Amino acid sequence: LTEVTEAVLADAEWDRRRVEIDAHNAANPIIRRGLAMMPIKFGISFNLTALNQAGALVHVYQDGSVHLNHGGTEMGQGLFIKVAQVVADVFQIEMDAIKITATATGKVPNTSATAASTGSDLNGMAAFNAGMQIRGRMVKVAADHFGVGDEIITFREGRVHANNESVSFGELAKMSWLKRVQLSEAGFYKTPKIHWDGKTMRGRPFFYFSYGAAVAEVAIDTLTGETRCLRADIVQDIGTPLNPAIDLGQIEGAFVQGMGWLTCEELWWDKEGRLRTVGPSTYKIPGSRDVPPVFNVSLLDQMPNKEETVFRSKAIGEPPLMLAISVWLAIRDAIASIGGNRFAPDLEAPATPEHVLEAVGKLRKRMAGNVGG
Repeated sequence: LTEVTEAVLADAEWDRRRVEIDAHNAANPIIRRGLAMMPIKFGISFNLTALNQAGALVHVYQDGSVHLNHGGTEMGQGLFIKVAQVVADVFQIEMDAIKITATATGKVPNTSATAASTGSDLNGMAAFNAGMQIRGRMVKVAADHFGVGDEIITFREGRVHANNESVSFGELAKMSWLKRVQLSEAGFYKTPKIHWDGKTMRGRPFFYFSYGAAVAEVAIDTLTGETRCLRADIVQDIGTPLNPAIDLGQIEGAFVQGMGWLTCEELWWDKEGRLRTVGPSTYKIPGSRDVPPVFNVSLLDQMPNKEETVFRSKAIGEPPLMLAISVWLAIRDAIASIGGNRFAPDLEAPATPEHVLEAVGKLRKRMAGNVGG
């Protein structure tokens, strides 16, 4: 947590911008700016221990193509690609050789929810276990073919090598079939080390933690209550990434979603207690123009997961959402500047224009009540 915090403060040029923002606020009574930093420590695992399991089905065909199915649901987050990359790495083949099919309990039963940021951890490891079992059987076929020990066999760039000789992955798959070696496997994975008693609140509910930190700069209009996030800097710990491009997109999307949660997605109940804000048609969600114009995201480098996850990666789906708390805190900082940062603003969440104006009004009343005090 210290490393991501120090990194984001350096990347965001905190000291310089703090001075600039204070100078701006001293000269601009209407448009105030605020700056805030938020670090996050996010536990990864389902609190219900039974949900921390997954299965995967892997078939290798005679032509070297691979069929992959697992218990995770693809909803645009890139899960299918990540799990396919795991299998491609196990066999050292191109992604084009892998066919991913839709999640179905007719192939992989008793699936856990794709939630709690565990999709890649659980399903990736189940697919890895399936692939490694098939690969282990293929290694013995290759060792017999080349007349060497198992330890000599290596998979690399679509071929299987033994010293200076090699065959293609497809050729080895054909050999394995001819020798009646099983080329199909149902992999399984259950998260180790975790246990939790919800009644006594004792145990180890999380396998590991993901860390991140964000600095947000905002501007607020003290006459209308409107706000805008001008810049966001994020440093996120993702272990050894499975796919940095997907991870960056997940971080950006989660942060903007979190901004919506804390600035505009207001819940409203009628007098009968019925929730009336039930979807995007009845409450405001962030749009493309709400994305900070300056948006810097970096991944903490050379920090593999200390726990034995798939390739020592870390979850990335939900943790960055919480980093948007920095935006709410920056709005609060901008309001506090009205009173020379002597009073803590009473700001509701989400920080809608109405709530911002309300907080500004309350602060000014406190200031008036403390004149000469």
